[in-house]
Amino acid sequence: MKNDKHILLTDKAPAPIGPYSQGVQTGNLLFLSGQIAIHPESGEMVMDSIEAETHQVMKNIQALLSAANADFTQVVKTTIFLKDMNDFARVNAVYGSYFDKDFPARETVQVSRLPRDVNVEISMTAVV
Repeated sequence: MKNDKHILLTDKAPAPIGPYSQGVQTGNLLFLSGQIAIHPESGEMVMDSIEAETHQVMKNIQALLSAANADFTQVVKTTIFLKDMNDFARVNAVYGSYFDKDFPARETVQVSRLPRDVNVEISMTAVV
């Protein structure tokens, strides 16, 4: 069986903080690991507000998609992890601004804790 697994790695998005890849492409599927609001150049957390945090997460995802020659129009599935479901509407407004139409399938769940005590983490799957 042929292994067509390609590891995505770019310095335009935060380096992994554990034993995982930023993304993995196999065939025409691109799986992006969950992103948190780490600024890729400074390594600092962007947590001034839930909106600023979500924008940084989405910018990190955008950088990963770009590294794979893809964009948000190719995203088919998203998972959003929230520390507090009360932030749902504000996160949703920022998230939605990155898509024009034909939104991907998605679930949003509240979790008790996220890496580095962030408020939001988002992962995506795209067809490339």
